[in-house]
Formats: sequence, structure tokens, C-alpha cells
Amino acid sequence: MSDHGVETRQFGHRARLALPRAVALKADGQAHAARTMWNCLHAWWQMMPKEKRTLTNADAAIRQARQEIDFLAVLPAQAAQAVLKTYFQAWKNCWDGRADAPNFKARFRTALTVDVPQGRDLNIVRVHRRWGMANLPKIGRVRFRWTKDLPVGKHADKDNRITGARLVKDPLGWHIAFRVQSLEPVPEPHQGPETGIDVGITVPLALSDGETYGHGAWLTAREQARLLGLEQRAARRKKHRKPGERTSRRLHHTYDQIAGLRAKAKRRASDWQHKSTTKIADTYGTVVVEALTITNMVKSAKGTVDQPGKNVAQKSGLNRSVSGEAWGRTVTMLTYKLARRGGTLAKVPAPNTSRRCSACGFTTPGSRETQALFVCKNPDCGWTGNADHNAARNILHLYRTGHALLPAAGRAVARRARRVKPATAR
Repeated sequence: MSDHGVETRQFGHRARLALPRAVALKADGQAHAARTMWNCLHAWWQMMPKEKRTLTNADAAIRQARQEIDFLAVLPAQAAQAVLKTYFQAWKNCWDGRADAPNFKARFRTALTVDVPQGRDLNIVRVHRRWGMANLPKIGRVRFRWTKDLPVGKHADKDNRITGARLVKDPLGWHIAFRVQSLEPVPEPHQGPETGIDVGITVPLALSDGETYGHGAWLTAREQARLLGLEQRAARRKKHRKPGERTSRRLHHTYDQIAGLRAKAKRRASDWQHKSTTKIADTYGTVVVEALTITNMVKSAKGTVDQPGKNVAQKSGLNRSVSGEAWGRTVTMLTYKLARRGGTLAKVPAPNTSRRCSACGFTTPGSRETQALFVCKNPDCGWTGNADHNAARNILHLYRTGHALLPAAGRAVARRARRVKPATAR
């Protein structure tokens, strides 16, 4: 944060790369080399005594590995240093209780990424309205889709610039994620009204003023039928595979097709979330949501052998629906979009927001007769309305009566039990 009503903001922008096959193979080689470098670092960490697990010794180890292992040399030196820094940061996150301990990265279950730490190495230029070009170390000049104005050329300075990038491969191809630093004016307080939001499955977003935001299926009927056929084909081929036998190329190809359809659905869901949250952030100054513990909500109900769970199939379907709506991602988008516009996001306790009558304030059993209908069972009230809007009004009522949860200082994370740091890591 700086003076004179401006602030330094950092954000990311992801763009699609247009790579010829030969160039894409080079990017694949670098990504596999980065993954192998991570695995070599992890093996080195496990073999070395605690007192020798230092950044200097690790740097010397990766330099030696790049000289002795030929295919690691395709990875640029700065990208290898980025792998080293990321690995040590992963251990720091583990010791601080923010994440699990780092582990080996499998070949087929790990996202392929390559870091470009220095923004000046990219040499980005805009070719025309739709395309830009960037320089990737040991790959060359590549085209990317220009969908957002970036601080390049005469528009770049020490306060507005691209600080780095990362190449990311998903089932739909290679993308480049730019790290952008910009100096922007501090927004004035948002003068919009307050609203409460109830998230759900049938009605994804229901607002306290009666507004709703919904969506259809993320895949068309034809795409859903194709996905089902591919999943059945994969199940048949996996069934006939012997224990310990390597996965065939055909099965890997089927898995790739399944992943492509699922990635397409995820992209459409993210697009809907961006458009909906942008409209909400533009309209309302204060948005109130429930403090949901989603990880607990989607836990399996199968239980144990001695005490098996009930309605396991139904709970599994509910878990998939909850995960598909990605409520946490919606809240994250609302948080930073409201902050950019001078608005605020607050969280309130979740219990009884769906069972309380927003008209009389009484919580009586059985008031929510169906998914959409709420009928207050209080003899002196009898209010009837939409159950989702009733819950959203209760959420807003909790905020107005001072029940908003105080945010924790710094990054909001699920704290784990603190671990004792090794002496060399302190």
C-alpha cells in the first residue's frame, strides 16, 4: 500500500497458448523435467541429515543433477531455481500448519507446469487485436490469446509491469498465467445496498431481495452421453487389466478424452461464476454469506466395516453436486471483486438459517416443507415464501444484528496441529 490514495495490486491473468506440435513437445519436455527436478529434490531431502537440509546445499545438488542428467538440461536454470524455491516454501507451509507435507509427483496425476520467474525474459508484444507474442526460454516465440490489456511496452513501468509467468497444461492444452503488478487508485466506499446470499444446488445463488442466479447443465445432452460412454469404456478396459500391469495407451487416451470433457464443464462453470459475481459486486456494497465448512459437508458416509453408513449412494451424489457448484470459489471471487470496488464481504454462522422464519424470527421444526417452500409453523405467524429467499434474509439479519464472524489476521486457512520445526529450518 502506498500514499496518495493509490495501492499496489497483484493479480493473475491466464491466456490460451497457440503452440505448434513441435513447440508443445518442447514445453512438455520442460514440464516433465521440472517434475523430475521436484522428485529429485524430495529424494535428496529424505536422504540428507537434518542439519544439511539447507537452501545452499539443495542449490548445489540441483546444479550437479543438471550436469549429470541430460534431460534435466532442457529446463532453464531460472525455472529450476523456481522449483527449488517452491519446494522449500511447501515445507514452510507444512511447518506452519497450512498444508500437508510435500510428496513425490506422479507422472500421470500431476499438472504439468513450468515457471518463468523473470517478467523481462518474456518480451511481450501485441501483434493485433486478438493475439500477442511472448518469448519462452529454450522454447522460442509463441502466440497467446490477447483477452486483457497487459502493461507491456510503453504502458509498463516499475509500478505497472509483468513480474513473471507460469506455463500450465490442462486437458484443453497449454496456457500461460501472467503475474501482473499494477498501481491503482484506492476505491471509494461502495454505496450499494446490503444483501444476503444463500448458496444451494437447485438454486445456486438466492439473494435476500428475491434475485436468483441459476444455470443449466455444464455439458450438453450429447456431451453427457459421450462422457458416459467414455467412462464405461474406461471401466471395461481397466477391468481386463491384470494387477500390476501398466496402463495401455488406449486407456490413457480414453482418460484424456474424459478429462477434456470435464475440463470443458469446469471452464463453463467458472465463466458463469465470474459473470454472476461481477454483477453482484457491481450492484451491492455489502454481501453476506454463510461460513460453510465445505470439506466436512462432502465427507463420505460409507462408514466402517463394523458400522457401515446409511444412504451411501445418495450421499455420494449429494457430495458430487456440492463439489460441482464450487461454493468456495464463488466466495473467493466475491471477496476480491468487492474489495476492488470498495465493497465488503462478511460471513455469518450457518446453523438454522434455513429453518428460521425471517418474518417472525421463530425456529420451528418442519417449517421447510419442500426444497422451495417454507411455511412457518408458528400459529401467530404462518408466513409462506420461497425457502431459499427466506434463508438469504436470515443471513442478512444475522449480519445486521452483529453476528458477523471476525476474519482471522492474514490468510484464512484451516489450521492444523503445529509441528516442531527442525533446527536447521528455523
